[in-house]
Amino acid sequence: MPRKTRILATLGAIAAAVSIAQAAGLPLDIQAVNTDALPELEEEWLTVNPYRDQGEEVWQQAIEIGASGYNQNCARCHGLGAVSGGLAPDLRFLEAEEYGDEWYMERFRHGFTQNGVTRMPAFGELLGQKAAWAIRTYLETRPDEEAVSAKSAELKALRDTLSDGGDLDAEAIRAELSGIAEEIETLSGAPIADSIAYRAAHVIDGTPESYHKAAETLTVGLSAAQ
Repeated sequence: MPRKTRILATLGAIAAAVSIAQAAGLPLDIQAVNTDALPELEEEWLTVNPYRDQGEEVWQQAIEIGASGYNQNCARCHGLGAVSGGLAPDLRFLEAEEYGDEWYMERFRHGFTQNGVTRMPAFGELLGQKAAWAIRTYLETRPDEEAVSAKSAELKALRDTLSDGGDLDAEAIRAELSGIAEEIETLSGAPIADSIAYRAAHVIDGTPESYHKAAETLTVGLSAAQ
């Protein structure tokens, strides 16, 4: 089935996820998201994710804030790490382009009601536009888990090298991690996946502390991927 057809076929199931959560007695309280670290946006709601092209620092900050906002408000229906358990569509496949952005923002702002029943709550006025796009940035940068698994042996070897410490060639290790990161794609079509290889590469600065942090990043990420 073509990718876009698969996405369109699953989007309608989003509403059912909230109904299932309600039937199971799960809480639907909306939790505030602290977006102070992100640049201000115009009052008018945008239709294209503004955090894709404001530089790497803003992009990474949006991912961090979006991860927090997603886990507090979305994971109960759409799955931890944005990996759907089958009761709701997998939002990692929502295309990182205007088509996907417009659909996402419409649902985020207004929710969805069917036959007088709220199937998805409206988050827009409660969380605001910055939180909306931060969560969107987090979703669209989720790496393809199968691609990460395919690189697990290489990543474990690098993890062990970093854990051993000693006189390491920081530039060579960073280049190797970056090369692996380039081969791990997103499911949304976004150009860069926020993978463990990408994160580990970007913390290495030649100090023992950075090696330890990179090794820890790889250990945690590989454990989560199993």
